[in-house]
Amino acid sequence: MSANSLPILQKHQDDVHLNSKQINLKSRQEKIYKLLGEIASQCPPEDALQEFKRLFIDYFDSVNLNIRPVFSEIYFINNEQEFRDTLKRCCYILINYWISQRKIRYIQEIINIFENYHSHQNLTQSTPLNIYKKWLENFINSKDYEELKLFAYRHNKKEKTNWANRYIAYLLVPQYCDKNNPKEQQEAAAKLSKQIKNRFKFELAMYIARSQSAASSETRYKNPSALGDNVLRIIKLIVIKRGVFNYENLANIFIKQTKNELLKDFKKSLHKYLFVSVKNSELIKILKQHLEGFFACWEIEENEEIINDFLLLKICNRVIDCLTIENGQEPSQLFLLLLSQGHPLTLVVILLKIILICPDARSHLEIRIANLISYYQNDSEDDCKWLINFIEIFNITFAIYVENVEYNLIKMEEDTFNCNSQSNLEAYRVFSQLK
Repeated sequence: MSANSLPILQKHQDDVHLNSKQINLKSRQEKIYKLLGEIASQCPPEDALQEFKRLFIDYFDSVNLNIRPVFSEIYFINNEQEFRDTLKRCCYILINYWISQRKIRYIQEIINIFENYHSHQNLTQSTPLNIYKKWLENFINSKDYEELKLFAYRHNKKEKTNWANRYIAYLLVPQYCDKNNPKEQQEAAAKLSKQIKNRFKFELAMYIARSQSAASSETRYKNPSALGDNVLRIIKLIVIKRGVFNYENLANIFIKQTKNELLKDFKKSLHKYLFVSVKNSELIKILKQHLEGFFACWEIEENEEIINDFLLLKICNRVIDCLTIENGQEPSQLFLLLLSQGHPLTLVVILLKIILICPDARSHLEIRIANLISYYQNDSEDDCKWLINFIEIFNITFAIYVENVEYNLIKMEEDTFNCNSQSNLEAYRVFSQLK
């Protein structure tokens, strides 16, 4: 064997050794995941919590030699990121199962385990045990842990409730859309977000029914929105718009008419479609001009391409960014302009029209709503009333148009009602039913 081949052979042996260690790591991680999954599905939640605590917490502060062998179950992890990934996935294996079984209250118990953990030892010495303790403390101070706490928002009695906690359904969306998260985290976030939205739809429908009935108790069903007694009037206005303009029909017509259009023509059609039924004003003229300039510059190298699902989703996502928050960083100028001038419903209607022609853009829109909430969540509720008002109108509008509950106005008095007028809303009642 030549001398030149020795480095190559050594590198190959090192690669094989590294590969073997990685395979061994994944194998042992999978054993832990399987164990916790079986415990979660076959044992009471209390037992699952005890096993989780035994695995990740108890041995850290124990000097009992009979407990130390447990340490070997995760001692094979020699990388902080792998430790965090293992810990995260174990948390979400339990959480995902409990959400499916409607046992959400136990999620707070996982949070309590971390909240009650405090290392009282000096961690300056780089012993293996101290390294693991430091990794655990780093996790408790990380964004991963903040995401975990969202799942326990309803049962956290210690922390003062922040206005943003009313919108956990949106704050969970980035978690289930991020493919880098553990599959159990994605599934848990999607399930809980859907459960919260369904509960809002149900409570809204029940509140509307009870609030219009003199015979029912006003306290039986609470108003799930933050709009107060004004919510019924806003719902009537939204349903009136549906009856007059029928946005679903407009969307269907647009889809048919623009099929096989070149992108340059589609952009013009989309611009026109977004402003059909939107009352013209100086503010709307500014909005039109801004979007017209955006369409003129957007993907001009693709102008001769025929519109397809990919291009449709791409352009709808980009328009959503223009109307909400740019690149997940700061609210856009158009968003601030529309809301500062008191036009939340106008903005919501335009966003709705985008989703009606491209339902796949809804997750992107909800991520942007989550970005807006996160951007302002440290501001006081009083300072954020304008944003809260927008989100509440957004919630109600989308519940009416794109969910499985149908809302209708029924005339209760004989006088003529002009659908373009807002002066006679008291003559009508709102009725809802499953589609």
